[in-house]
Amino acid sequence: MTHASRFASGLASVAAGAALAVVATRSLREARRAPPIAKHVAAARAFNHGSALLALSVLADSAMEHYRGSFQNPAMYGALASATAALGASLHGGADRSEASHAVRHAVQLAAAATGTAGTAFHLYNVRKRPGGWSWHNLFYGAPAGAPFALLLSGALGAIAEQLRDEPEHDPRLFGMPAGKTLALIAGAGLLGTAAEAALLHFRGAYQHPAMYVPVVVAPAGAALLVHAALATPEPARRLRGFARLWLRITTALGFAGAGFHANGVARAQGGWRNWSQNLLAGPPLPAPPAFSALAVAGLAALRLRETEQ
Repeated sequence: MTHASRFASGLASVAAGAALAVVATRSLREARRAPPIAKHVAAARAFNHGSALLALSVLADSAMEHYRGSFQNPAMYGALASATAALGASLHGGADRSEASHAVRHAVQLAAAATGTAGTAFHLYNVRKRPGGWSWHNLFYGAPAGAPFALLLSGALGAIAEQLRDEPEHDPRLFGMPAGKTLALIAGAGLLGTAAEAALLHFRGAYQHPAMYVPVVVAPAGAALLVHAALATPEPARRLRGFARLWLRITTALGFAGAGFHANGVARAQGGWRNWSQNLLAGPPLPAPPAFSALAVAGLAALRLRETEQ
């Protein structure tokens, strides 16, 4: 592939990512024009949207990775089934404007969180049992812990959304704390975990492109802003409120743009997209970057709810 064609492919990929971000922003604006709903229900629906995007990312990523592993362990099918169910439950919850939780959705999301927990433990065990045990090589090329952890996050966001719907509108609380505070801490922790996975894989890629530094800088900064919003007293939190919202919107766009950069990475491999059956499996994972967008959307919902608490 010539330099010009690579540049054109990269430009098209980034444009596609930007287009997806624009579509997502328009969808959020349309949702705001709908008749008003209770603030905690709006936050719950936003968490459902984040959960859906995470579940879709896990479904696509696990399908490719487990296919590459030839589905040697029957439990590999369980991840796909759980992610599919979580995606359906999250989409249903994202469209639900009622103030009551849904028992089936709640059960599906709890099951997804449990599946993600078991998958994370199994993937870490897979790394540990390889020759050499805990080493950089095995962390790079063993079973990735990021995908099942994302399923855990997807289920957790969906389950929390269901729990939040049952809270009183005037003073919603989660785990004994104001709901906005709890949601900000959860979204911040999720961003940190996702950034850690990106840092590991980009380190494996030797940070050969300057853009590879962006997610490991932007996402932790967004997590820090969420933790500050959760723990700071009202006046310092108010001063950073607008900046935090802007930063999380940048993080949302980052996830879609990252998918474009990963698509460009696939195009640059030998054979490009003509050899997609091999390059999709060997190249940078396309479904991974939107996880940043999912958690940033949840973080924005947490900020909106936190503002009403302060």
